[in-house]
Amino acid sequence: MQNQDQPVAREGYPFIALFGFVTLVFALLGWTLLTLLLLSLTLFSVYFFRNPERVIPEGENLVIAPADGKVIFVGEVEEERYFKERVTKVSIFMSVFNVHVNRVPCSGKVVEMYYNKGEFVNASYDKASDANEQSGILLETDNGQRILFVQIAGLIARRIVTYPIIGDLLQRGARYGLIRFGSRLDIFFPKNSDVVVTLGEKTVAGETILGTLP
Repeated sequence: MQNQDQPVAREGYPFIALFGFVTLVFALLGWTLLTLLLLSLTLFSVYFFRNPERVIPEGENLVIAPADGKVIFVGEVEEERYFKERVTKVSIFMSVFNVHVNRVPCSGKVVEMYYNKGEFVNASYDKASDANEQSGILLETDNGQRILFVQIAGLIARRIVTYPIIGDLLQRGARYGLIRFGSRLDIFFPKNSDVVVTLGEKTVAGETILGTLP
């Protein structure tokens, strides 16, 4: 999969190149104010698409955060697509200042995927889980447990990128996609999971432990 080693996600290259080129043009024309503005956009693009290394925790059945951000929901919901019962959902909201490269929460095989076009309401709202554009992966672990994690577009996010395909074997902590410019990740745990993350907690993708599968 892409972006496993690059310090800047390759999806950011076109933005960085464009803003960098326009910055150079305005600098050569001597337009100082516009040059500084475009330079700021160039540097922000590099910052936004940064892709830092993370120390992946070890431990059987651990589920780690797939995204940097803030936990805005922890609780039971009815998951009707795959589980068809009440399960625990954890929602992580990413602002434009968070790292937006997403990581696999636990090791397993991709058994189902879906993509829904949708709206672009504020990703911090509860209805974003149903209304917004989203891309979901259902993963099955070696011991048969299934976990669902969903990338959800936000108010100004307009591009969800998901690398895996059905049948892929994913490793915990591996980069598996990103969402451009503010968004949300929902994680649906199977019944009897031990969820330890709390409402309002700040998460670090690939490092923060959300819970343990049964």
